[in-house]
Amino acid sequence: MRSKTLTLSLAAAAALVATFAGAYVGLDSHAATTPAAATPAAVAAPPSAAPAAAVLPDFSGIIASNGPAVVNISVTGSVKAGGDEESPFPQMDPNDPFFQFFRRYQMIPHGNVPVHSLGSGFIVSADGLILTNAHVIDDADEVVVKLTDKREFKAKVVGTDKVTDVAVLRINASKLPTVRFGDPAQTRVGSWVLAIGSPFGFENSATAGIVSAKGRSLPDDGYVPFIQTDAAVNPGNSGGPLFNLNGEVIGVNSQIYSRSGGYQGVSFAIPIDVAMHVEQEIVKHGKVSHGRLGVSIQEVSQPLAESFGLKQAKGALVGTVEKGSPADKAGLEPGDIILKLNGTDIGSSSDLPPLVADLKPGTHVTLDVWRKGQEHDIAVTVGELAPEKTAPAPGVDKGRLGLVVRPLTPEERKQAEVPNGLVVEEASGAAARAGLQPDDIVLAFNGEPVKSVEQLRSLVAKAGKHAALLIERDGAKIFVPIDLG
Repeated sequence: MRSKTLTLSLAAAAALVATFAGAYVGLDSHAATTPAAATPAAVAAPPSAAPAAAVLPDFSGIIASNGPAVVNISVTGSVKAGGDEESPFPQMDPNDPFFQFFRRYQMIPHGNVPVHSLGSGFIVSADGLILTNAHVIDDADEVVVKLTDKREFKAKVVGTDKVTDVAVLRINASKLPTVRFGDPAQTRVGSWVLAIGSPFGFENSATAGIVSAKGRSLPDDGYVPFIQTDAAVNPGNSGGPLFNLNGEVIGVNSQIYSRSGGYQGVSFAIPIDVAMHVEQEIVKHGKVSHGRLGVSIQEVSQPLAESFGLKQAKGALVGTVEKGSPADKAGLEPGDIILKLNGTDIGSSSDLPPLVADLKPGTHVTLDVWRKGQEHDIAVTVGELAPEKTAPAPGVDKGRLGLVVRPLTPEERKQAEVPNGLVVEEASGAAARAGLQPDDIVLAFNGEPVKSVEQLRSLVAKAGKHAALLIERDGAKIFVPIDLG
């Protein structure tokens, strides 16, 4: 029944086509002079050519030429687990014998806990200079760089900048493959991009996508105008390069936006011009200085623009001015709207922090400010964004052994019944991997009684790749082998 109906329908359709085709030819002035025998030829005219199919880009050439310059970074370090007061069993009495049992056998985290992490990076100079993310090497005691030819190098951390999340490493090698740099400003939204890195440790993996947006400001990273892409970026990709179709690096893959911890279609890269500026400052000066105004700002919405008498919603609205800051000294006030900085338009509040951070402290700038219905020029001398302060702990030997130690007090020597020794405050690196933990007492190093921090440093410096520590733990003396590398 279905096939019969279909046949009749097709026949009817053919008749209709013939009817309308004849009518069409009759209306065509050229067809009017054509003999009737030629009419069927007009109906059977060849169909018009189909549009050409879109051709997707081939990234194989970019991967082949740039893959060897992308490296795998393996980090060994330690993090403080907190001890008794931050125990996962806060309801348990620290004086309970079971609590001490769990703590001794590390069922309750105590002191510094060894951690291992992976990331990516890329070679920017043939003599071994490498760019990566600062967060990749956080709390690192040892950084190992692995090339695609399987060679491995212990890397030196030249410097880091947590404001932009950029770090510079150096390995002792020469004639290395390097990447080429592009201009992020020339990259358009919708352009194809390629990420290469080590997601989940899968070395030299390539993923592709497009630029989703430019100049993104993230809640905790207001000083970087991120490139947003939909290229798949996962844990381990951090620090790897983002390429354009010319095979040029335009960004450093840094973050993902995710509710699950894995890729969900939104990733962010640090523009390469920002990263290279940081690299040059670190190599030249050993640190990076960022400019500061000392104001809190917010976006100017259309209702706010109307209330302040602005024709267009733009600029950065000053919420508070820090007392004694460069902005305060220059006379900025809450309610001012910063429209320009040295002639550069501030279209959105997120435009201002990267511009200010890129300025050297002491630089004189002019702000175009909207105040009470009029524009004013205000001169400001840029201050310096204070770096994070980290106080070194006394008695640290982070180079090879990884211990924070202090001398025994007279009471502790009497209680432990030992003439000398050093109490372990923190353990990381080689010591943590060997199982040392806070409250251990270091009595001897390679058979030499330990009497001071300086003596221990000297003994470690003279030691080979392997050593033996004599320690006392809970009244028992034990030898612990240490691999110093």
